Amino acid sequence: MTAVAIDGPAGAGKSTIARAAAKELGFIYVDTGAMYRAIGYYMLAHGVRPEDTEAVCANLQEVKVDIRFVDGEQHVFLCGEDVSGKIRTGEVSMAASKVSAIPEVRRFLFSMQRGFAEKNNVIMDGRDIGTVVLPDAQVKIFLTASPEERARRRYVEMTEKGMTADYDKVLAEIRERDYNDSHREVAPLIPAKDSILVDTTEIGLDDAIAQLVSVIRGQLGTDGLKA
Repeated sequence: MTAVAIDGPAGAGKSTIARAAAKELGFIYVDTGAMYRAIGYYMLAHGVRPEDTEAVCANLQEVKVDIRFVDGEQHVFLCGEDVSGKIRTGEVSMAASKVSAIPEVRRFLFSMQRGFAEKNNVIMDGRDIGTVVLPDAQVKIFLTASPEERARRRYVEMTEKGMTADYDKVLAEIRERDYNDSHREVAPLIPAKDSILVDTTEIGLDDAIAQLVSVIRGQLGTDGLKA
C-alpha cells in the first residue's frame, strides 16, 4: 500500500486540501484530527475536563470512535452517532488539542490509524503522521500557512455559517493551539526530517490542491495513480 502523510498546524486547510487531493489521486482520505476531536467532544459532553488526564483515561474505555466512508466522504461516528458536524467548533478544537497530549489517548487511536494505511492507499493528515503514525510513508508533507491567514479563513468560515465570530479571538485560539501542539511532550507537532514544506498562505484553495497533487505525483510518479 502507498501512504501519503500530511502534517501541519490547525487551520492550515489540511482536511479540505488533502480530501480533494485524495479524490483526484484515487486514494482513501483519513482525517486523524477528527478522531481526537471526537474524543474531546465526548469529554466535554460528559463534563470531563480535557486537561484532566486521570478523568479522561477513566472515561476512555466508554468511547467508541468509528470512521466510515459515506459516498466517498469520511464521517466520524462516536458511540454510534454521526458527530461529523458537531466536532468542528473552537471549543472542541481546544479540547482535541488537550486530549491529544495524553499518551493513553494516542495509543487508543494509533492502531486504528495505522490499520487504514495497511489496507488502503491513503492520504492521512494530522499532527504526527509522518513522525509517529506512518514514519515509513512514501511521501511526507508539512502543510502550513501563517497564523493570521489561518485565523482569517476560520473567521470567514464561521461567519458564512452564520456563527458569531471575533477575528482576534480566533487568532488567539490558533496561536494557543499552535503552542500546545508544538510543545506537548508526546508526539509534538514538528515537520518530519524528510517532509516537503507546502505553504498555502499566499495561494487560494484550487492552487493549493493542485500544488499538493503535483508534489505527491512528483514523489510517487504516475504509476498506479488515478488520472
